[in-house]
Amino acid sequence: MQKRISNELLSELSKYVTVNMGLYFPKGRWLDLLRGFQAAVKEFGTEDIEDCIHSLLSAPPKKRQVEILARHLTVGETYFFREPKVFEALEKKILPELIRSRWETEKRLRIWSAACCTGEEAYSIAILLTRLIPDLKDWNITILATDINPHFLAKAAEGVYREWSFRGIPYWLKENYFRLTAESGYEIAPHIKRMVQFQYLNLVEDVYPSLYNDTNAMDIIFCRNVLMYFSTAQVKKVIDRMHHCLLDSGHLIVASSETSHLFYPQFITLNYPGSIFYRKDLQAVAEKKKFANFYPDRSGEIVVPEQSPVIWESRAPSPKIDEDKPGSTFVEDYQSRVPRGKAQESPALPDSFAAGELPSVQTSPVDDNAMKEMETLYERGSYDEIVAILQKRATDTEKNVHALTLLAKSYANQGKLQDALHWCEKAIHLEKLNPKCYHLRAVILQEQGKVADAVDSLKRALYLDPNYALAYFMLGNLMKQTGKSKEGNKYLQNALHILGSHDHEAVLPESEGITVGRLKELIQIMVNGENPA
Repeated sequence: MQKRISNELLSELSKYVTVNMGLYFPKGRWLDLLRGFQAAVKEFGTEDIEDCIHSLLSAPPKKRQVEILARHLTVGETYFFREPKVFEALEKKILPELIRSRWETEKRLRIWSAACCTGEEAYSIAILLTRLIPDLKDWNITILATDINPHFLAKAAEGVYREWSFRGIPYWLKENYFRLTAESGYEIAPHIKRMVQFQYLNLVEDVYPSLYNDTNAMDIIFCRNVLMYFSTAQVKKVIDRMHHCLLDSGHLIVASSETSHLFYPQFITLNYPGSIFYRKDLQAVAEKKKFANFYPDRSGEIVVPEQSPVIWESRAPSPKIDEDKPGSTFVEDYQSRVPRGKAQESPALPDSFAAGELPSVQTSPVDDNAMKEMETLYERGSYDEIVAILQKRATDTEKNVHALTLLAKSYANQGKLQDALHWCEKAIHLEKLNPKCYHLRAVILQEQGKVADAVDSLKRALYLDPNYALAYFMLGNLMKQTGKSKEGNKYLQNALHILGSHDHEAVLPESEGITVGRLKELIQIMVNGENPA
């Protein structure tokens, strides 16, 4: 005999899923919610669906419970180069401009595939970059791929796909980037697999942007076919946080069904044939707001309110989107521009910085109250404001390690890694025995692609504090990324041992919000290659 579930109980379950996972099941989709939950009941260790719902609602959510629900409530429908017009715009418009600008400064790109599902999107990005950048080995490329469903992540990391993932793809894709397995699957080429970093991330609950989960200073964020499952409030929250994750002039890419001017007022909209991109442009958005209250009078002339003076500023024009002109391909054009011989180095710091000189302007001291204000600004993503304030108070800033490290992190989140390293070195000079400073330096060095230097800095941090779990975690991760899995697992096990004596819900210092339990679960996944029990 089937049990009837009351609307009141389904309403509470729907709220639970929305709050903890961001997934939105209005009354019209409660049947879908119930079907998915019914499939998850056995994994919760019971046969009674009503008792299971009551048990779930009666206590704070556990990560394993959220993951079980994610397996049954999220959709794993994706394939390579999905929405081809998006990738066409990337190939012909967005990436060529970005690659040219970085080739002339520092060869660095950071792209995040949020809600990556089983990895087809992230690998499509990697393949596209290999086709566009002929000197790829000289670049520091980060492709971060995250999802809430650990089974999707395991499938993505394995990198083996069936025919269904290749529908509508170019003919050359399987031939050039996959090998046929004994089980008639297609395994992604090792050099493509190495370009992508997969990790668990809950877009509703986890912290981002953050230096410590690599979600900062992004050039491009893909967040496709996930916002449609979120409530309006959660959509706005996620978009706002992703806005902070992007560098200025960075791009947010959502699915064609998720575009709406109501959700993206902090972005500039770019219309390409068959696709829409959202670009972070702080100056353009500020200028747009200046005109928001303008209105035509009876004669049709535009009236400018007195309280909104117009200040005309020169700025680079928005990219002009024309039809493709005949001629050489981008790769041919780019290859003709790449100099032979030594790769171009990143620009040096200004002479005054290199000489250790700081501006002499001094205002109010950087005391505890001032630092609390700075921390609030940092949480809001107001990195430029922090830089302006602390640079103005430079004489006091250089005497305060907290201020120096916050300034370094703010620069890192703006993608200004040389400046970030400069201020981090200032902090180390001030407190040579502070392990947190060496850990921060390692994070910055890793983003610069200087893995050996990052490892050395982490070992210094551990020499000063043998119980520094975050340093062990990062060191283990770096070892595994460089193919030293045995050594990496040793460091990760050390981190687990240290974390074992800490409160599961406690937030780790210097982690920007990562809890002890969250880090333990990440480590167990990395060590065991599976979701912890």
